[in-house]
Amino acid sequence: MNWETRVTKLLNIRYPVIQGGLAYLAYSELAAAVSNAGGLGQITAMSLGSPELLRQEIHKVKQLTTKPFGVNFAIGQHGRPFLDLLQAAMEEEVPVISMTGGNPAPILEQLKGTSIKKLVLVAARRQAVKAEELGADAVMVVGQEGGGHLGRDDIGTMVLVPQVVDSVSIPVIASGGIGDGRGLMAALGLGAEGIEMGTRFIATKECIHANELYKKAIVEGSEAGTVVIKRSLGAPARAISNNWTEKILEIEQNSGGFEELKDFISGSANKRYIYDGVAEEGFAWAGQVMGLIKDVPSVAELFERIIHVAENIREKWGK
Repeated sequence: MNWETRVTKLLNIRYPVIQGGLAYLAYSELAAAVSNAGGLGQITAMSLGSPELLRQEIHKVKQLTTKPFGVNFAIGQHGRPFLDLLQAAMEEEVPVISMTGGNPAPILEQLKGTSIKKLVLVAARRQAVKAEELGADAVMVVGQEGGGHLGRDDIGTMVLVPQVVDSVSIPVIASGGIGDGRGLMAALGLGAEGIEMGTRFIATKECIHANELYKKAIVEGSEAGTVVIKRSLGAPARAISNNWTEKILEIEQNSGGFEELKDFISGSANKRYIYDGVAEEGFAWAGQVMGLIKDVPSVAELFERIIHVAENIREKWGK
């Protein structure tokens, strides 16, 4: 079947499926596997320590695939400048750059006049409208059931996506709570022209940086097994519920500020769980979609499954 949408044409990909930026996890192996399967894989810029390391990762992707891929910039979440990393990505002529977690204006300004496609993650209709005004080529819209950093308004994907579709003229990509072919077709039914998945791609063989305990927690967890932390800081984010996140919530409930929280919500605490598997001393991002995830396939197997289910649905609708 033909899966062409404005998103596939914009990004020059076969299927309208995009892999999320996935801090500390989205590197060359996963990105290349997603791109080779027909979607858009991405590597995470801000988790790399220098422009040189980013260049190395970009070169690795190019060795593993000839297909388009993206570089994600999680601005505003790591507290470090990003223009040096952006310059490296531009010099390497990456096909796509996506922006999440902060004000995209500085990056969009730098990318003006280039052929690089610009994707902006938003969690509210007003953010989507602003992103289009600033020059985004498409917006990725994440509902409150998604993993990692979310919007402050607690609006679900089912309501938020059509709101944004009605408010912008650029293509909309749905994110949050999507992990299979049913989610893809639901997103298209809402008016989106593609999907972004994060949690589902963590539980794949090519996500080699994710510890097996992390993948097991996603596979064995349920939709009720996540909590939203950092709400008191104005940066709500969904993580797997454990003793560590309970400590975070307790500090927040007792009006603790950033200084009291910083060691609990640090990148080091995140890596202790996702890299080392020390769940009692860290946290791991995941969305409610983990209630639908039951195995750890290869990326190619996952794509085959998604498209098979989606095509069956299309055939039923056609009848």
